[in-house]
Amino acid sequence: MYFWMSCLAMGVSVSLLLRFCLGPAVTGSRPGHGPRYWLPRMAWPWILALSLVCKAFLPWRLRQTLERAVRLAGLDPVVWPPERIVAAQCLAALTGSLAGWGTLFFCGPITNPMAAVYPSALLGLMCGLWPRLALRERMDRRRREMLREFPFLVDMTTLCVEAGLNLHGALELAAKNIPDNPLRQELRYALADMRAGMPRLEALDDMARRTDLPALRQWVTAITQADRLGMSLGPLLRAQSEQRRVERFQRAEKLALEAPVKMLFPLVVCIFPCTFLVIGFPIALKLSGALS
Repeated sequence: MYFWMSCLAMGVSVSLLLRFCLGPAVTGSRPGHGPRYWLPRMAWPWILALSLVCKAFLPWRLRQTLERAVRLAGLDPVVWPPERIVAAQCLAALTGSLAGWGTLFFCGPITNPMAAVYPSALLGLMCGLWPRLALRERMDRRRREMLREFPFLVDMTTLCVEAGLNLHGALELAAKNIPDNPLRQELRYALADMRAGMPRLEALDDMARRTDLPALRQWVTAITQADRLGMSLGPLLRAQSEQRRVERFQRAEKLALEAPVKMLFPLVVCIFPCTFLVIGFPIALKLSGALS
């Protein structure tokens, strides 16, 4: 029992350590540089060395999946190619396995080496998942931020177009006035492509593909159809703005309805036992006193 409790404590501690070490290494990087935190920078040379080995054994399907995840997470693909993500996973798994062996060795003599292999391998597998989980967490958080700010972008663009500006000028003004968020960065990238000579609709289509938001893709598709058919942009953008606000309200309503279900587990596991203990302890004392 002591052996398995020590394994559990070791797994939680090493997992949390890797979460705060390799997690910022995946999520906090500067364009063209490595991670900006000093503790992940200590692991950066090992990641670079392991990436040379992982590059030769990386399947193309996994490479495409990781490239898409890095793009959606907003990371620099030069800093984080797929082989470095896999190298970070291998380093985390190796660190977890070695920490498992070391902890079991210091807890006491290992009579059966095979009994220590399974907990160490399981711990290594758990730790190896942390870089991918950190990447997925950043990707989901970035998508939520863009989805939350997208209705404001549509409203700002609609007001500018209805005031007399063309679409390019409306997008320029919206990029200056919306809050700083990933959607604003993607819009600035699209405007920079337009200034570099890329066609406007192609730059907007690239922005929709980079963000991978269905709402943004529908908005770009509507603008493309209006431009090809010669329709007026004002009523079309107004309808898109109203639809985006309705979708935002529906998402908020959905999250509000999900809140009681998410609170059920903490209530049953944490709050209800404490409540019953506080209420039942005086009653138990009085019953034991009366019976004695």
